[in-house]
Amino acid sequence: MSHRLVWCIRRVLTTNQTSLVLPKPTCFCLNGNKLAFLTNQRRLVGCQRSENTKPKKSNVYTRTGDKGTSMLYNGERRIKNDDIFNALGTVDELSSCIGIANHYCKKVDNGLESKLIEIQCKLIEVGSNIATPRSSSHASKLSITTFDEENVKVLESWIDTLDAQLPPLKHFILPSGGESSVFLHQCRSVCRRAERVTVPLLEAGTVEATVGKYLNRHIE
Repeated sequence: MSHRLVWCIRRVLTTNQTSLVLPKPTCFCLNGNKLAFLTNQRRLVGCQRSENTKPKKSNVYTRTGDKGTSMLYNGERRIKNDDIFNALGTVDELSSCIGIANHYCKKVDNGLESKLIEIQCKLIEVGSNIATPRSSSHASKLSITTFDEENVKVLESWIDTLDAQLPPLKHFILPSGGESSVFLHQCRSVCRRAERVTVPLLEAGTVEATVGKYLNRHIE
């Protein structure tokens, strides 16, 4: 992590500043009474719980999608059943499933908590890439939503490490084995669907190939 990012985090979490643009897409998940995370617009949002500060009330609805369209990160408006929104919705569903699975993983303390949180953060970056069509977005938008190959390599190293701890796989595995195991199986099957609905975007050159690779590794 660069000194610039560290400075940004400290500034947000130690002042009343609520947002700060950062130089690189990153998702921060912190425990305790302080939280920082990055939205699709690469803006670090900091939240400090305090009895003396009252957050500004804002509407959670915009009414801009009432006619069945929604806006992408590059400003395009498309119908909500567009392939892009289908992929975005499925990736979002996958992240929600991972959140449920992680709840049960923490209960049994199987050591996967931090990895699952990081995967959820990377899925935000996947969503940013999907929401910024490679073929019709400005270079400034493309450069800040690229999905690095390094993310795939990190995931592969995790797979290799965990696989080395297991006996050789000789049979099909039934989705069972306790709550954490069952919900992780559900994550795997949802990820298969996320990969399938992303394929048309890959074929059209709408998303980067690294997105397809990353989703594919999760179903191994």
